[in-house]
Amino acid sequence: MERRRGIRSLIPTGTLEQSRELVQEVLVEKLSPSPFQPRRQVGEEGMAELVESVRTHGILQPLVARRLAGGLQLIAGERRLEAAKRAGLERVPVVVREASDQEMLELALVENLQREDINPMEAAEAYRRLMAEFGLTQEQVAARVGKSRPSVANTVRLLNLPKVIQESVRRGEIDEGHGKVLAGVAEERVAVRLWRRVVRRGMSVKETAAAAARLTGQAVPRGTMAGRPGLDPNLQELQDRLTRKLGARVRLRTRGAGGVVEVPYADAEDLDRIFWEIVG
Repeated sequence: MERRRGIRSLIPTGTLEQSRELVQEVLVEKLSPSPFQPRRQVGEEGMAELVESVRTHGILQPLVARRLAGGLQLIAGERRLEAAKRAGLERVPVVVREASDQEMLELALVENLQREDINPMEAAEAYRRLMAEFGLTQEQVAARVGKSRPSVANTVRLLNLPKVIQESVRRGEIDEGHGKVLAGVAEERVAVRLWRRVVRRGMSVKETAAAAARLTGQAVPRGTMAGRPGLDPNLQELQDRLTRKLGARVRLRTRGAGGVVEVPYADAEDLDRIFWEIVG
């Protein structure tokens, strides 16, 4: 069986001068955008500086594209191409590579994740696309993009959020940590009510987790109710650490010298995530 090449083989190393034998000058109008780009918009942060650099020095690192009927389809270099257009360049340096649809999606995702130039919802949608369209498991996706398997699982869980909360994460109104907490609230109306409170009060992720636990009835250990003594401080600290580690409201119940550890989960996927947090 032919060994699958790494996606980094698609990207030329070094500067334009070092890679000159691989480069061809291509009309900007001949380059079409990639349909596998997970980022919906080119971020404006730093774009003015990039445009000025391109206007002054040109494109120092070539774009990468694959052949397409009537022209070339961009694999990598979306921001450089946009900067070239804004700077008024008619041609840009391009390296042509062969690439499958899967490799294009993987590469675009890796580039954006490394630059932190993609929001959590876009990452979640790209992970799901790799699994749905190319049959990859979460573990395989994690290996492709250089993330841990639990990290991928947690991000994909954001797609279970109500749409209004997904858009809030997408806009940066709340961050990924808030989203992960809210994704653990099974009842949609409860999740939306808590989300509104989080936005209105500017609650931290820790405060959101505590509020979610109270709303879902998972917050108060049995020993703290009706005036009964709570956990030993050492056990309370351990319980809190387990809650933060597993992303679930862990409860320790003492029984003599021993006891029971309870770890709630919202659904089968959440259980799978908790399992990998423990064994991974």
